[in-house]
Amino acid sequence: MSFEFKVLKKVKLNKPILIEGLPGIGNVGKITADFIIESLKAEKIIDIRTYNLPNAVFVGEDNLIELPSLAIYYKRWKNNDILILGGDVQPLDEKSCYEFCDLLLQLLKSYNTQEIITIGGIGLGTAPMDPKVFATANNKKMLAKYKHNKVSSSLYGIVGPIVGVTGILPALSSRYDIPSIILLAETLGHPGYLGIKGSRAVLQVLESKFSFKMDLKSLDAEINELETELKAKDLSLILKKQSSIDYIG
Repeated sequence: MSFEFKVLKKVKLNKPILIEGLPGIGNVGKITADFIIESLKAEKIIDIRTYNLPNAVFVGEDNLIELPSLAIYYKRWKNNDILILGGDVQPLDEKSCYEFCDLLLQLLKSYNTQEIITIGGIGLGTAPMDPKVFATANNKKMLAKYKHNKVSSSLYGIVGPIVGVTGILPALSSRYDIPSIILLAETLGHPGYLGIKGSRAVLQVLESKFSFKMDLKSLDAEINELETELKAKDLSLILKKQSSIDYIG
């Protein structure tokens, strides 16, 4: 099996924009995508099935096992409908990543997709107090369009290769004439750390562009809790505690 995009519900899309957020550094992308899906009450319209995923399962709240999932969610929105690509994992290897992104872009092109936004994290040696958001794109017009006082486009020399779907999808989208931008937020570069504060910074940028009217207070509460724990305890203990949280990839 390659990648099967199983349509769960057919909808008439109006010049959609795709927002991608899959697990990665600090899980910034996943946290962001999950928050948007929940805030907008977006509906799952496409289930993505494949064997090219890590050979692991998750234990749900009902204590039953669940296969890792990838899906596309939908929300009708003003001049451009919103599609959100979210999930538990990324494609297993380099070839699978390229194949997945290419097949996804074929689908997005058929939907007359106007833009793609991918989200990820920049791993630092320490947890940033006020994470910066950096942007890069597949054309200069996109950088200009998403110009924001909290976004820096001076990314050269700041970050190395942008791996996974977050980097490959917007790069390949040039072949399909779909403008794309990558938003990267600073976070702690530890596999067990949750980059909630970095996700909040990205959400603020997206809120300014789309006026989703998202309530970020719940994220603020989680950030305050984590910061309090970081001040009171050793970081290694906090990371050990977080290993049971759903966002760990």
